[in-house]
Amino acid sequence: MTDQQTQRRPQRAIQRKNRTGRQLSSTQVVFAVILAIAMMLAVQFSARIADERTLNAIQDTVEDEIALLRAEQTDLIDELDFVQSDAYVEEWAREEQRMVRDNMVLVIPVPASSLAPRPIDDVTSVPAGSVVETTLPEPEPWELWWALFFDSPPPTVGS
Repeated sequence: MTDQQTQRRPQRAIQRKNRTGRQLSSTQVVFAVILAIAMMLAVQFSARIADERTLNAIQDTVEDEIALLRAEQTDLIDELDFVQSDAYVEEWAREEQRMVRDNMVLVIPVPASSLAPRPIDDVTSVPAGSVVETTLPEPEPWELWWALFFDSPPPTVGS
């Protein structure tokens, strides 16, 4: 090797060191700043999108609740109108208070199972001249009340 070649080698190493140790150019700095700003904007934008989704879900829930409450309000207004009408008062008087109009008869049904007549065992055993009772015997008042409140026949008294 010649002297010139050996002198060129250290110069090349120094040039390589200068290239790696050299300062950033203004274009590189501007690009780095723009990249940093873009990353910050992207992070903020994604956070805003997540917040908007949450707010939209809350808004949908509130709108559903408002629609439900409006339907309930409509039902309550209709019920109030009916309760304030004469038809409701008449229905209440008949159903709850057992009131009737003129020329009407109040009928309270009594279960037939508790007041059923006892069957006659042998019709031929009745003498020819005797009187046969064809109407049902009047039940005692407590038997009527028992039949109104209970489904079972009344207990027998004295047996």
